[in-house]
Amino acid sequence: MIFVTFFKFIGAIIVYLFMITPRLFHRPVRKAFNEKKFFAHRGLFDNMTDAPENSRKAFEKAVEKGFGIELDVQLTKDNVPVVFHDFTLKRVCGVEGHVHDFTYDELQKYHLMNSDETIPTFPEVLEIIDGRVPMIVELKMHFLEFDCCRRAAESLDGYKGDYVIESFNPLALCWYRNVHPEVVRGQLSENFFKDKSVPKPARPFCYLLSLLLSNFATKPDFIAYNHHCKSNISFKLCRLLFKPVTAAWTIRSQEDIEKASDSFDVFIFENFVPEISDAGKIVSYDNTPRAETA
Repeated sequence: MIFVTFFKFIGAIIVYLFMITPRLFHRPVRKAFNEKKFFAHRGLFDNMTDAPENSRKAFEKAVEKGFGIELDVQLTKDNVPVVFHDFTLKRVCGVEGHVHDFTYDELQKYHLMNSDETIPTFPEVLEIIDGRVPMIVELKMHFLEFDCCRRAAESLDGYKGDYVIESFNPLALCWYRNVHPEVVRGQLSENFFKDKSVPKPARPFCYLLSLLLSNFATKPDFIAYNHHCKSNISFKLCRLLFKPVTAAWTIRSQEDIEKASDSFDVFIFENFVPEISDAGKIVSYDNTPRAETA
């Protein structure tokens, strides 16, 4: 009986490790992460100025400073890929409704925060960045909204710059694994066990995501994890055993970087500007306070 229990335990460990295993073989070249360690979250933005998050000016500023850029892509009602973080317009545009409730032309009536900026299309943003700095493209995809993957991929077809894609939704990574295996893909996650805002029906799925148990299907090249949750056992084991690139979100201070540096390779930052040397090391910080975002 003891031996049966022991072998069941060993079997469970093997299955668990199999499920959290990222892509190990035939990994694509990761130029985006080799050349840049710091990515401006939604551009180099300040929501109290004329360069709010995910705006044309915020992306221009990030390019001018030489930082990589993290941005969000989702679809409008007429299937136009736009760069916008929240699924709803309330926080950023001050109106009710979801992005997918409006056509692109209808969305142009609304401004980002108190600026003159409007919601840009993904192709517009690609023209602004123009391959000068690498991108982390987050797909804001509803559960089975594979059109988001298709339209993003169409926009990126022929793009000369370095980029990777990421998503909280494992199905987006599965789509890329099957259709564009050459593209570096990353699993976004955090410790949802502590997040009481998660609706009850979604909790089992989110708990599996917290433990990175979808890795066996998605085979991510990197893990983007909430840096406050770096003690998560699956995250720690995945990094220790399988050596994927790990990206910390969202870094908001020098102290955050110092605390996360032992567990992460890449830093997605906002609310301050890390100044780095030619060797890629942080030399000083601009700790000017900026508006917090969710």
